[in-house]
Amino acid sequence: MTQRDGLAEPVGAYGFSAAPARPLTGGGLVPALGANRTGTPSGVAQRAALAALIAAGLAAAAWRLSGEAGGTRLALSLVFGALFGLVLQRSRFCFYCQWRDFLVLGDPRGMLGILAALAAGVAGYAIVLGAWMPDPSGTRLPPDAHIGPVGPVLVLAGLAFGAGMAVSGSCISAHLYRLGEGSPTAPFALLGTGLGFGLGFLTWNPLYLASVSEAPVLWLPRPLGYAGSLAVSLALLAALAWPLLRRLPAPEPRIGADPRHTVFSAVFVARWPVWLGGLAVGALGTLAYLRVGPLGVTAEIGGRSRHAAGALGLLPDRLEGLDTFRGCATALRDAILTPNGLFVGGLVLAAFAAALVAGQFRPARPTPGQVFRGLTGGALLGWGAMTGLGCSVGTLLSGIMAGAVSGWVFGAAMFAGAAGTLWLGRRTGALA
Repeated sequence: MTQRDGLAEPVGAYGFSAAPARPLTGGGLVPALGANRTGTPSGVAQRAALAALIAAGLAAAAWRLSGEAGGTRLALSLVFGALFGLVLQRSRFCFYCQWRDFLVLGDPRGMLGILAALAAGVAGYAIVLGAWMPDPSGTRLPPDAHIGPVGPVLVLAGLAFGAGMAVSGSCISAHLYRLGEGSPTAPFALLGTGLGFGLGFLTWNPLYLASVSEAPVLWLPRPLGYAGSLAVSLALLAALAWPLLRRLPAPEPRIGADPRHTVFSAVFVARWPVWLGGLAVGALGTLAYLRVGPLGVTAEIGGRSRHAAGALGLLPDRLEGLDTFRGCATALRDAILTPNGLFVGGLVLAAFAAALVAGQFRPARPTPGQVFRGLTGGALLGWGAMTGLGCSVGTLLSGIMAGAVSGWVFGAAMFAGAAGTLWLGRRTGALA
């Protein structure tokens, strides 16, 4: 069994849920778009045509933005977001799902995909940072890199974020791509995330004054150099991968080529191997940092939540030191179009297009349990992401790639929080 939006369902290979969500009823376009991947040729063509229109729209929007003054960064953000959404949806790249598959099913392949993403990104960042800052031993930090303070508050943020993943069924980035799949829980989890950011703003000042203000900002290349930091990071990843590799299941026998398995179906219908998705995420992380900035999905959510909380009079008069830290900044947003907003929008739209082609767009009416778990888990996700200055993508993924100790600490706490919450939830019957 596995968990999709908080519900127990049978699983197929790699822990991917084989049972479709309960679809919305009625005639019209939605049932046709949400049809099973084995639908009629006309239905497949209809879904592929709509997906192509979405892709063309994204390309046209990026081209339009690139022609405006200062629009290159916005255009690239949209493109990188779309590519990120495609990779996440096709490879089912989800931190919680892969961790849960390992804990419950003993399947290590998803976790190896995450380690592959980190290894590729660590190597890519080392090249970029070495070109930008040949000498890392000074007091400066690389521009925009997600390198945050390390202390007990960061551990608490990671534990809360991990608990939120277990309760809601996904991390924030996975909820975004599942929004494009019609997930009934994702909208409420993202709403809860915004509420969690609001709670984070209320608790930030006492936590900052008690601990964060004195917490060290640790960057591995500073004492070790780039070569030493790269060697230590890859050695840690190899140490984590070794026991997982020993638990790999035997490869399934291949009787012969299936004539239905074309290049098109391999790319747009069949699930990509998680290791391939991981390598793609690592490469995208490096390219995004080179051209735009580190990968992250919470800056826009946090910024809009901060704006809304301020408009409602719920913000403290001053958020001590918050805007001086690296990470997924929650600065107030006055512009309608922002780089992170376009990144998130491209992610959702590309995931929607990919789900259409694969026959995995399956909208469903949410149950009361899904609403509750989405809001509750989302609030934990939002509080953890705000307090930890990022989420599983911004703090863990982009942080570790940049050589930040904060990424390792947040990641360890996050996986521990998810494991503990999952264990407790399964013991009590609250989680599948």
